Amino acid sequence: MGLYRAFAVLCLCFVSLVGVAQQAPAEAYGADTQRAKALLAKAVAEYKARGDTALAEFSRQGAYVDGELYIYVVDTSGVMLASGGPSVSLVGKPVVSFLDDDLKAVFQQAISQPDDGVVHSAEYRWWNWQHAKVERKRVFYQRVQDRVISVGYYMPRSSPEQAQQLLRQISKQVSNDSKTTFGLINQHDKQLTRDDLYAFVVDLKTQRFVAHGFSPRLIGTDFKSLRSTDGKPIGEDILKQMSAHETGEISYQWRNPMTGQNEHKRTFLQRVNGYVVAVGCYAIK
Repeated sequence: MGLYRAFAVLCLCFVSLVGVAQQAPAEAYGADTQRAKALLAKAVAEYKARGDTALAEFSRQGAYVDGELYIYVVDTSGVMLASGGPSVSLVGKPVVSFLDDDLKAVFQQAISQPDDGVVHSAEYRWWNWQHAKVERKRVFYQRVQDRVISVGYYMPRSSPEQAQQLLRQISKQVSNDSKTTFGLINQHDKQLTRDDLYAFVVDLKTQRFVAHGFSPRLIGTDFKSLRSTDGKPIGEDILKQMSAHETGEISYQWRNPMTGQNEHKRTFLQRVNGYVVAVGCYAIK
């Protein structure tokens, strides 16, 4: 990943500290939240005790790295001071100098939080070096003097509430302009495909896929013959359910595109103008 791109991704982080994305239910990532907050509290205590001499410790693989969690520190002038993760290559670099005027204003707002002992949190889009893709991440951060100390974790699993919200959005768009909406789904439009959430649409008359947000090879194929990874006849079950109801729900085993593993999936259904629109989420472990 090039240095400029790394800076651009870092910018997205701080832009989102003030423009917080919709958050998943807190209980969905309770264990990760506890780990992150504990590591942040430990780092804050260390910085208060040792000052800037603690920064070198934060950039080492050791006491301030917990699995995929690591501490990173930025000062209020916009310079990266420490990182226990891949962004260690940015240490000493003035991030703010790479931003345009609008982003500079947002960045300055984010790093101007008062030193009041409050732990702030936000969600943002961040490059996951391990998976080589941009994923949602939740960060917890606290200002200490003119340092902003942070830690975050990735959130590749969406909640049932987020799946239902996306289903409502896409169903409305299908109702208003089905052809355009199908095209956007098939193009993996970022407004209609979010992390592990994507939609598929079936024509009830032909019983064939007309749109799929992850597997375009399925478009035009027979939906009734679709089976789950453990052999459940989900296509037949969905068609039967939707012939009698306008909304529905089904659970089955399916491959999670974010993890590459077969997982339990819960899919919500909506009948719209002769189509079945579906959005599902994967069980949070």
